[in-house]
Amino acid sequence: MTQDHGTTEELFEPLQQLGYEEDWVSTHQSKELLVVVLVFVAVVVVVVEVVIVVVVVVVMVVVVVVLVVVVLLVAVVVIVVVVVVVVVVFVAVVVVVVVVFVAVVVVVVEVVIVVVVVVVIVVVVLVVAVLLVAVVVVVAVVVVVAVVVVVFVVVVVVVAVAIVVAVVW
Repeated sequence: MTQDHGTTEELFEPLQQLGYEEDWVSTHQSKELLVVVLVFVAVVVVVVEVVIVVVVVVVMVVVVVVLVVVVLLVAVVVIVVVVVVVVVVFVAVVVVVVVVFVAVVVVVVEVVIVVVVVVVIVVVVLVVAVLLVAVVVVVAVVVVVAVVVVVFVVVVVVVAVAIVVAVVW
């Protein structure tokens, strides 16, 4: 089913009738030149496509790197902000706890001081009272003994005087 188009000279007959003079060698050279030009164009197209692909890949890599850097910077900023907030809150809580602890310690110390002072006062009063009672008891005993001795001596003297007076008289 193939058609025979004839020789190259037969193909160029219509051109020759129009005044176009072409011999077989120059036609063959034209075909070779056409093939060379087509191959050159194909190579140029491939090189341009490769350059375009490389440029697109480089741009994509740069965009991805920039996005990664931006995301990392944002992440670092967020981490720093979170750390600063946590540290500030922690310090505030520690300060509040320390202040409350100091207040509680001060109150406890004041209560202990008051209790100690009251206990000391009560003990001193009790000791003084006991000592006073003891002194009073001792003085009372001494006074009673002295009175008894004086009365006994007076009675003995009176009786002796009475006996002497009775004997002498």
